[in-house]
Amino acid sequence: MPYFEFIGEDKSRKSEHAEKFWEVTQDGASVTVRFGKLGTDGQTKIKDLGSPAEAEAEVAKLIKEKTKKGYIEK
Repeated sequence: MPYFEFIGEDKSRKSEHAEKFWEVTQDGASVTVRFGKLGTDGQTKIKDLGSPAEAEAEVAKLIKEKTKKGYIEK
């Protein structure tokens, strides 16, 4: 389960300092994302895609987006 953290300036929310986490898991055709502020349980969202291959592609796309925004895998 890839787990990422972001600590720094959050330009998307115009916040000077942010401490956030984001993680993603895949189970077959289902992708689960959990995210929130560090130190909290955060929120969970589940997305069902058509096939495991589509879910795998979605996970790769999401990870690429987060790392581009400055999230670091822990």
